[in-house]
Amino acid sequence: MADEESQEPELNDKQKIEITKWFLLNSPAGEIQYVAKDIQAVLKDDNLYNLAALEAFPLYNKSHMICLEIPGGVGDVLITSSGELSETEYLDPRTAQVAIIDHVKQVCTEVRPATDEELPSPYVEEFRCALDAEIIKYVDEAYPKGICSVYCIGGKDVEGPGFDFELAVVISAARHSPQNFCNGSWRSVWNVEFKDDLQMLEVRGKLQVGAHYFEEGNVQLDASHECKDSTFFQSPEDSAISICNIIRHHETEYLTSLQVSYSNLPDTTFKDLRRKLPVTRTLFPWHNTMQFSLTRDITKELGIGK
Repeated sequence: MADEESQEPELNDKQKIEITKWFLLNSPAGEIQYVAKDIQAVLKDDNLYNLAALEAFPLYNKSHMICLEIPGGVGDVLITSSGELSETEYLDPRTAQVAIIDHVKQVCTEVRPATDEELPSPYVEEFRCALDAEIIKYVDEAYPKGICSVYCIGGKDVEGPGFDFELAVVISAARHSPQNFCNGSWRSVWNVEFKDDLQMLEVRGKLQVGAHYFEEGNVQLDASHECKDSTFFQSPEDSAISICNIIRHHETEYLTSLQVSYSNLPDTTFKDLRRKLPVTRTLFPWHNTMQFSLTRDITKELGIGK
């Protein structure tokens, strides 16, 4: 009777779906397919799994800004909120093409030309192209396997000076090495507001770093950083150079701070986690505890003799 009362109640379908989504969404970079396979084996219900996967995979793909190859070898497309036209359609502004995505399989199934309504005006495109060219050079130098793209996310119909518009720079770099028990990713999004009335550019960045080491253990890093900066509104080429310099400065500064922080771990955090040595600065001899006698030490300290 007691055993029956102590048993956990059976999870309903809604709870199973929510738990499945949680595991999928919290998968480390590059590992969602491995997690999905294990979940299917545990859940043993394809219908429930499919319902959860259809919700979780699009969110995961966008948050991790995964890169997929466009059919025909014409380039790659980043799966980001900045380039999302619909749940399965994502714009690649560099090639002016729209990729149709299968989120669960994480593949690009087909591609179509972008319409004029989906692309920015020639005036805005001039600024976008100039910035894209500078960012490509920076990413090639800074991230060996990095992918980048520049999107117009506001005011894409602006035809000339006198109006504001906004661009978004997206940088994604991943290194997946499951055979060596480690995966990692870098993601940064930079929103650049072109404010014509103030003749200023306001730059806001969000940087995210993730890493997972799982050889004989499970250690994860999930760090993020936000920053702001500004520069003058100039020609497309000069504005692009100024924006790229701002991005380079802040990303380099953040990476340096991470390296310093983690290089000091043995002397700071890890040291605080270890058991501190006694005042004698010697380890306790667990192999020969008989040499210590609390009664003898107290007697000697208090000067009590027989």
